[in-house]
Amino acid sequence: MSLRSFFVIFLFYHALFALADPRDTEVAVLCTNTTAPMLQTQRQAFLGNFYDSLEALTALVTRQRYALVVKGTTENNTTVYAFGECMKDLSKPDCDVCFAKCKTRLLRCSPFQRGIVGGRLFFDGCYLRYDGYNFFNESLSPWDVTVCGSEDFSGNWSVYKANTVELVENLSIEVPKNEGFFVGYVSRRNVTVYGLAQCWKYVNGSACQNCLAEAVTRIDSCAPKQEGKALNAGCYLMYSTHNFYNSSNHNAPQENQGHKNLAIIVAASSASLALLLIVVTVIFFGRKNLLKRRRERRQFGVLWDTVNKSKLNIAYEILEKATDYFSDSNKLGQGGSGSVYKGALPDGTTVAIKRLNFNTSQWADHFFNEVNLISGIHHKNLVKLLGCSITGPESLLVYEFVPNHSLHDHLSGRMNSQQLTWEVRHKLILGTAEGLAYLHEESQRIIHRDIKLGNVLIDDDFTPKIADFGLARLFPEDKSHLSTAICGTLGYMAPEYVVLGKLTDKADVYSFGVLIMEMISGRKSKSFVDNSYSILHTVWNLYGSNRLCDIVDPILEGNYPAEEACKLLKIGLLCAQASAELRPPMSVVVEMINKNHEITQPTQPPFLSCASAQFSKSILPGESFQSRSYTQSSQDSMTESLIQRA
Repeated sequence: MSLRSFFVIFLFYHALFALADPRDTEVAVLCTNTTAPMLQTQRQAFLGNFYDSLEALTALVTRQRYALVVKGTTENNTTVYAFGECMKDLSKPDCDVCFAKCKTRLLRCSPFQRGIVGGRLFFDGCYLRYDGYNFFNESLSPWDVTVCGSEDFSGNWSVYKANTVELVENLSIEVPKNEGFFVGYVSRRNVTVYGLAQCWKYVNGSACQNCLAEAVTRIDSCAPKQEGKALNAGCYLMYSTHNFYNSSNHNAPQENQGHKNLAIIVAASSASLALLLIVVTVIFFGRKNLLKRRRERRQFGVLWDTVNKSKLNIAYEILEKATDYFSDSNKLGQGGSGSVYKGALPDGTTVAIKRLNFNTSQWADHFFNEVNLISGIHHKNLVKLLGCSITGPESLLVYEFVPNHSLHDHLSGRMNSQQLTWEVRHKLILGTAEGLAYLHEESQRIIHRDIKLGNVLIDDDFTPKIADFGLARLFPEDKSHLSTAICGTLGYMAPEYVVLGKLTDKADVYSFGVLIMEMISGRKSKSFVDNSYSILHTVWNLYGSNRLCDIVDPILEGNYPAEEACKLLKIGLLCAQASAELRPPMSVVVEMINKNHEITQPTQPPFLSCASAQFSKSILPGESFQSRSYTQSSQDSMTESLIQRA
C-alpha cells in the first residue's frame, strides 16, 4: 500500500457568542490484554494493520462522523477491527476536535506495548475502539464500566433521585426510536437533571435497547453523585445536574405539570453554527513508499524497547504530578512539536517537561532523536536531557530547566532587552558557537538543523544553551553530505539545503551567521520582510560601504566597541556566504570570536531570485517549514509550509 499516514490540522476560532464545546474530556481508557504470545512477524503485521486502520478511521470520521474499519486478513490472527464515532449533538467541527484529542490518548493502549491487542477510549463527546477480533455485533462485554462524579448532590435528595430515575429510563426508551440518540432533562421542584444516551452505529435496535437497559441498572450505583456515566461496548449513557450537551443542536424539551417531555434532536442550521463556531479543517494526505512505512513501524518497536531499558525512563504519573497535571499556570511555551511545562520532580529538581504531539512519523523521529542522539551528550552550551516517558497518553521529554527564556523572547520585547548589554551579547554569541563546535566536531558529528533565536535558551548567568534537537541528524564520517527532506526555519536555512536538499554541518554555520546579525542588530530576520532587502542583504550593503555599525542595536546607545561589533558582523557574513565550502567550520568561528584566528574577507551571501522571493513572501522568515521534497511544485511546498505553521 502506498498511501501514507495523515495529517489532520485543526485551526479553530470562537465567534463572539460561541457556546460550542467539543467535550474532549477523557472519561475512561480500557486496554485489552492477551496472554497468548505473538510471534515477531505477527506483531509487526498487527502493528501495520493498526496504523492502517487508524489512518482510514480518521479520514472516515472526519467525513461522516463515524467509521467502521477492518484491516488485514484473518490469517495469523493479525486483523485489526476499529470503530470511531462522535456524539450526535456535536457539530462537525467539535466532532473533529474531540476525535483528534481522543487519538492522542491512544498511546496508552497502543499495540507496540507487548500484550496489548485492543483499547476503548471514552470521551464525553466521542468514542474510539480497536481490537483483534470482530466486536461489531457486541453491545455488552465484561469490560463495561460505570464512572461516577466526584461531588455529591446537596439539595432535595428524594426529588433528585426521582428525577434521575425518570430521566435515564426515558432515555433508554426513546433512543432506539430515534436513530440511536436522544437528549433531554427532567425538572421538578427546582431540581433539574440533564441526560444524553447514544448507541453506537453498529448496534441494532434490540441490541441498543438491551445495552441501555443494562446501563440504566448499573448507573443507579452512582447515587448520590451529581453525575454518572455508563460506558458499554454498544452504548453510552450520561446524566448530570449541569447542562452538558449542545443545546444548539436539538430542540429543548418542554415541561408538563412538573414532568419532563424529551425532545427530538434536530440538526442546527448553518447560520447558527456560524454564530457558534468558525472552524477550518485541513486534511493533508502524504504519499510515502512501503519501505519507509515498515522502517517507521520498526522504529516504534525499537523506541519502546530502548526507553524501557534506559536509565532515563521516568514514570508518566511522576511527570504528570510534577507539572500539577499539566496546569496552564505551569506552561512555558508551545511549539510545532509540542508544549513545554515547568515541573518539580520528587527530589525537588526543577525541570522543563515537553509533551510531544502524537502524529506518527514526526513524533517518532523527534523522540528518537532526543533519546538516542542527545541523551549521552554533555556540554555547558547544550540543554541536557534528563529523562523521558513513553508509557502515558502522550510521550514526554524531560530537560534541565533554563530560567531566563530564549534569545527570541529577549529580542521580541517579551523580556527586558536592556539586559542584553554588549558584554552579554558577546557571551551569548561565543557560547552558542562553542556549543555548535562541540556538536559538529567533538561529539558524534551532529547537525542541529534548526539553529535560531527561539532555540537558544539563556541561563541565570546568561550562559546560552542550544535546545530542541528534534530535527537533528547524525552526519556519518564517510559522507560528504546528507540528502534529506527539507526541515528547518525559513530565514535561517542555507541555500544549498533549500534548493538541492544537500545537508552538511555548514547549514548550521549559515544559520549561526544569521543569528549573529540578529543579535547585534537587535532585530529578528523577519522584521526585514517589509523592506526590499533581507537582513543578509542589508548587512552586506553596509559592509560594502564601510558602515557596518549603522545596524548595531540602538538600545545599546553606543556602549559597545565599534571595531569588535564590525568584526562580529563580518564573521556573520563569512558564516552566511553563498558557497558552503567557503564557510568556516565552527571551531574556526570560535577562534575568530576569541581573536585567535584571522578574519578573511567574506564573499557575497545568497540573494533570492524573483521566483524564490515570491515564495519567501508567502512564508515569513522565522516561521517553521518542512518540505517533502525540493522537487515538488510551489503549491505542494506551500501546503507543507502550512503543516509546519499549525
